[in-house]
Amino acid sequence: MTTRRSHPTTLLRSAGAPRSRGGPGRRLVPALLAGLLFAAGCTTGEGSAVDVNNGGEFRFVAGTPSGEVIPESDRATAPEFRGELLDGSDFDSADLSGDIAVLNFWASWCGPCRTETPAFQEVYAEVRDEGVQLLGLNVKDDEQLATAFLERYGVEFPSLFDPRSEVALAFRDFPANAVPSTIVLDRQGRVAAVYTAEITGEDLRAVIDRLLGES
Repeated sequence: MTTRRSHPTTLLRSAGAPRSRGGPGRRLVPALLAGLLFAAGCTTGEGSAVDVNNGGEFRFVAGTPSGEVIPESDRATAPEFRGELLDGSDFDSADLSGDIAVLNFWASWCGPCRTETPAFQEVYAEVRDEGVQLLGLNVKDDEQLATAFLERYGVEFPSLFDPRSEVALAFRDFPANAVPSTIVLDRQGRVAAVYTAEITGEDLRAVIDRLLGES
């Protein structure tokens, strides 16, 4: 993977004008961060918030039961976003259009992510040729540690570098400090399932299969 020298702002189209993510001085020291986060059960607390005008798009209320999906009539559109992947290439959520998409929020310091990520890779290898995309969103992390994490587990799906959790914050009321967490989108870009804790590959595959079965 390519090591980047700069980190352009992750832009949320529904949020309006771009905002600066800040320079290297805003990064947390990885060792200190890891100790604090494990003690807190793999969650982080940041008092900042992002003002997002998502025009009636998805607003988080509660997680979806394992293996279940939100009824089609109750699904709301996911916000749009774009930014830079950990491999240095650009990403736009428009690239997900027409496919089922799994958005997985993770961090290298998160214990449950070490179990969940390999399982997600297995599912991805099974469904990537069936119109299914998987996007990792690396949050509150150090870029080098995040890249090493992906290499260690042989992850083939892309991950957006989003240290300030701006994408999670764009999903109104979604707990941006919950890591790992997963949002599944249907082919129309609507939120079809939400998990705010570790999920198994079996449960993820069950949700994907249900969505693949929709007309």
